[in-house]
Amino acid sequence: MDLLTQVILLLICLLLSNVVSHYLPSIPVALIQIALGIGLALAVSHVSFEIETEWFLLLFVAPLLYNDGRHFPRDELWNMKGAILGNAILLVLITTIGGGYAIHWLIPSIPLAAAFALAAILSPTDPVAVNGIAKRIRIPEKVLHLVRGESLINDATGLVSFNYAVAAVVTGYFSLHKALFDFAYMFVIGGLLGIVLGILSTGIRFVLRKQGIQDAAFHTLLQLLTPFVIFIVTEEWLHASGVVAVVVAGMIHALVKERTETLVAEEQVLTENAWSILSFILNGLVFLLLGLNIPSTIRETVANPNMSNTLVVGYAFTIGLVILGIRFIWTHLFAWYEYRTGRTEKPAKPKLVTTLVTSLTGVRGAVTMAGVLSIPYVIRDGGPFPERSLILFLAAGVILFTILAATLLLPFVSRETGGTEGEGAKLDMSEAKQKMLLSAIRTLRKQITEENEAAAYELIDEYKQMFQQIMPEQAGRYHEQITQVHLAALQAEREVIEAASREGQLDSHLFDAFEQILDSREKRLAGSVRLGMTYVIRSLFRKVRRTSKPGSAGRQVKIALLQQGMDIQLKAMESAIHAIEAYAKEMNTPEIADGVKSDYRRMISRLRSKLKQTDPLDLAEKQEQKEELRLKVMDIERSEIRMMFEAGTISREQAKELRRFLNYIENVTLYEYAE
Repeated sequence: MDLLTQVILLLICLLLSNVVSHYLPSIPVALIQIALGIGLALAVSHVSFEIETEWFLLLFVAPLLYNDGRHFPRDELWNMKGAILGNAILLVLITTIGGGYAIHWLIPSIPLAAAFALAAILSPTDPVAVNGIAKRIRIPEKVLHLVRGESLINDATGLVSFNYAVAAVVTGYFSLHKALFDFAYMFVIGGLLGIVLGILSTGIRFVLRKQGIQDAAFHTLLQLLTPFVIFIVTEEWLHASGVVAVVVAGMIHALVKERTETLVAEEQVLTENAWSILSFILNGLVFLLLGLNIPSTIRETVANPNMSNTLVVGYAFTIGLVILGIRFIWTHLFAWYEYRTGRTEKPAKPKLVTTLVTSLTGVRGAVTMAGVLSIPYVIRDGGPFPERSLILFLAAGVILFTILAATLLLPFVSRETGGTEGEGAKLDMSEAKQKMLLSAIRTLRKQITEENEAAAYELIDEYKQMFQQIMPEQAGRYHEQITQVHLAALQAEREVIEAASREGQLDSHLFDAFEQILDSREKRLAGSVRLGMTYVIRSLFRKVRRTSKPGSAGRQVKIALLQQGMDIQLKAMESAIHAIEAYAKEMNTPEIADGVKSDYRRMISRLRSKLKQTDPLDLAEKQEQKEELRLKVMDIERSEIRMMFEAGTISREQAKELRRFLNYIENVTLYEYAE
C-alpha cells in the first residue's frame, strides 16, 4: 500500500475517533485512537509506519511542544519551577536507575544496560492523554500544571538517557563523565539557542510587519515553520537538544509578543485556528501510529514458545506498577520537602490521595513508543540486540497500563480532591462568560485607531455592561473600589477647574456650571458610573445655553464659551488620568484603573473631535465600524472558547452553551443593524 493511501486511512481514523468520542465521552480520545490504530493494523495488510526517532521528534514532538510552550502559563511555571525541574530531570534519572535495576532483577535475560534503556524511555510523561481525561474529570489545577510543565522538559531528559543506555548496549562502553558533560551541554546550549532563536524569529516577524508585509496567511505560515527550523538548527548544527530549544522558543515567543507585538485580530484568529488544526492532526496521528505499531511489536514475543504470554503480560503490569510507584514515592517526598521548608506561598500538608492523583496523571505515550522503536536490531559485534522484541512488548504494555490506570482510577480518586466524575470543567458558566468577554475587551483596546476610536469605546461600553450583568456579585465587590478611583479622578478634575477659575481662564458662569456638573457626577457615582461620565457634555451644553446672551451675537458667544469650556475640560480629564495612574500604583489596582482610564479616554476622544470643529461620524459609518470590530471580536471569543475547552477548564456542554450565547449576541446585533 502506497504512503498516500496510508496517510488518508490514518486521517479517516482520526476523524472517526472524534465521532466515537462524542458518543463515548467517558473514554479518552487517545485510548480510542490507539484502539483504532491496532484495528487498522490488524484489518489492513501492509499498513505500517516506521519513523526514525529524529524524524518523529521533528514532525510531531517539536511543533506540539512549541505550541505548548506558547500557551503554558508562565507565572505557574515559575512558581512551580522546583517541582517541575525535579520531576523533569531528577525523577527521570531516578526512574532510569531504579527502574533499570528493578527490570533487570525481574527479567535477568535483559542486560542491565538494556534495562536502563527501557526504564529511561518509560520515564517521559505524555500530557496529551491527560488533557483528554481532564476535560471530563476535575483534576486539581496544580497537578495539571505540574504534569504539563514537566512534559515540556522530560522528553529531552528521557531521550538523552535512553540514547546513552542504548549506546552502552551496542558498543559495550559507557563513560559517566562524558555522559554527564553531554547531558549538561545539550540542555544548556538547547536552552540558550531557544532564547536566541525565539527572539530572532519574533524580531523577523516584527520587522516584516514594519516593512508593510501584513498578510495574515504569510505570518501564520511563518510561525508554523518556526519550531521545525529551530529544531533542525539546534540538532544538526550544534548537536544540542532540539526539544529544549523549541520549548524555550515557544515561551519566548509568547513573552515577547505580549510585551512588544500587537497582532491584528485577523492574524491572531488565523494563527490560533491553524495551530488548533495542526495540533489536532499531530496529536491524533501520534496515538494512531502508536496503536498501529503495537501489533508488530508484540507479534514476535507472543509467538515465542519459550515465554508464556501470561508471564510477559504480568511483567508489563509489574513494570508499570514500579514506574508509577517510583513517581508516587518521589512526589510524596518532594511534597513533604516543600511543606517543611515552606518553599511554596501557601504550603499545604501533603495528602496521599493528591500524591496518587499526581502519580496516575503521569501516563506514558508516543515519545516512549517512538524511542523504543528506534532500538537497533544488532550490536557492534554483529549479534542481535538482547531481548529487543520483549523490550518493545513491555514498553507497549506499560503505555497501555498507565493510560488505562488513569482512565479507570482517576474518576474515583479525584473525588477525594474536590473533583467530580464526568465533569472536567473548572469554571462555571458565569466565570467562562466573564473570561470570554474580557478577551473581547482586550482585543478591542488593541484595535483602537484614530478613525474608529469612538466606535471602539462605544463597543467596549456594551461589553462592560454585559460583563456586569453576567457577574453581578463580582461587579458588586468591585463597585466600591471603582467608586474610589472615580472619586480620585473627579478630585483631580475639580482642582484643574478651580485653578483655571482663579487664574481668570474660565468664565464665572462656566465655572458655576462645571461645579454643578462635578457635584452631580459625584452623587451619581454611587449609582451608575457610566451615566455619570456621559452626563458631562450634555449638562455643559445646557448650562452654556442658559448663560449665553440672546440676539445675533448669541451664537458666537455660545461657540466661544463652549470652546473655552471644552479646553478646560480636556485639561481636567488629562489630569484625571494621571491621578488614576497614581492611585492605581499606590493601591495596586491596575485592572480597575484600566477600566476607568478607558472611560476618560473615550471622553477625551469626543472632546478632541469637537475641538477640531469636525462633525461627528455619521451614524451609519460609525455603526459599520462597530460591526466590523464586533465581527473581529467574536472570532476572538470563539477562539477563547476553543482554548478553554482544549485546556479542560470547561466541559463540552459548556462550550456548546457559550457558542449559543455568542450566536445569540451576533443574531441580535445583526438584526438591530438591519433595522
